[in-house]
Amino acid sequence: MTYSVDTRAVHAGRADLAELGVHALPLDFSTTYPMHDQVAAGAALGAFADGAATAATPVYQRLYNPTTARFEQALAELEGTEAAVSFASGMAAITAVLQAACLMTERRHVVAVRPLYGGTDHLLSIGLLGLSVTWVEQDEVARAIRPDTGLVVVETPGNPTLNLVDIATVVIQAGDVPVLVDNTFATPVLQSPARLGAAYVVHSGTKYLGGHGDVLGGVVACAEQRAGALRQVRILTGAVLHPLAGYLLHRGLATLPLRVRAAQATAATLAVRLAVHRGISKVHYPGLPGNDPRGLIGRQMRGPGAMIAFETTGDAAAVVAALRLITPAVSLGSVDSLIEHPALLTHRLVDAEGKETGGITPNLLRMSVGLEDPEDLWADLDQALTAATRAPIAVPAPAAVLAAPVIAMPGPEAFAAEAVSATSAQAVNGSAPVPA
Repeated sequence: MTYSVDTRAVHAGRADLAELGVHALPLDFSTTYPMHDQVAAGAALGAFADGAATAATPVYQRLYNPTTARFEQALAELEGTEAAVSFASGMAAITAVLQAACLMTERRHVVAVRPLYGGTDHLLSIGLLGLSVTWVEQDEVARAIRPDTGLVVVETPGNPTLNLVDIATVVIQAGDVPVLVDNTFATPVLQSPARLGAAYVVHSGTKYLGGHGDVLGGVVACAEQRAGALRQVRILTGAVLHPLAGYLLHRGLATLPLRVRAAQATAATLAVRLAVHRGISKVHYPGLPGNDPRGLIGRQMRGPGAMIAFETTGDAAAVVAALRLITPAVSLGSVDSLIEHPALLTHRLVDAEGKETGGITPNLLRMSVGLEDPEDLWADLDQALTAATRAPIAVPAPAAVLAAPVIAMPGPEAFAAEAVSATSAQAVNGSAPVPA
């Protein structure tokens, strides 16, 4: 039987709990394991060094931990891949893929599409790993591929402007070159890159997977044949996920669909209201008219997500300073709403050309919508924008705002199958235009 993403999120990685006689996830803090048979232990160590997922004994936590392995199994099930490999952070996960796909294959050229998370952009740009990068638009990937190209890197929705990349089109252009898709903003609830041909699906687990702003981690979902090299990198670099982090990330998966959909509904409401506010010059949100020119919502994504970016008419830093409820902080995907200034913070180290190409303007703010009441969030945004601009605002009458169409999401049962039906796609896009 094929279960919906909601059911899989609750049960993934837990199939043997009843057999173990427990209900909650086991948590193993051991850093080392007793091995009376040293010959067998040596064979296990050798297997791990070769990239094996399991062996006769864990030997040492840097090689294997059952708690983090459970999380990996669960995430792979949600992403529809054979395996997943976890790391100490999202950047550790990105770095490991670059090392495995490029350094270990002697194909040291990367093709990348902006915008990307600022840390990823900076890592690729400064040449720290001895890689060269060609920055292109999504329709230019094919002509940028070289014999020494080891990886194509995209993020969709893109950080921070939420630009959407057509994954299937990029995969076709890449040919035999593996494609990495950063799926952090969409999560497995809204997007399944592996089913569209992506070789590596990366998450900063710190964000939506954990969901509560209290755990740091990264994970890569991929085929088992690619996972072995990632495990080898993890062993040698020591970029391992702590068992407690693995436990918290696994626990977070159970509520992931509920959190994402609830935050998405609020984000759609806020995006409509921001789009007609005089304190805003532009709103970046995939659910608004003109922000999804390729029609990817409903075809590639199962909804526009819970991230919003917008450009203010007044000083963006002043808007953030005037907020009273929304948390001014980097990161995203938490239960509380977070807002930050990309040009000053997350994308500060991106060069001027990268900022321009990625649409990272001086007055751009990125907001991660949380689980607060939409009216409370709107009141905070409204007063902060008004205080920063000190100008009259044009806000629709309450009845008009409430009547504005919000992007409708199909129920969990609509996603039991891998493909999204045409009916579901129409429901995602909505039949009436969203007010501009």
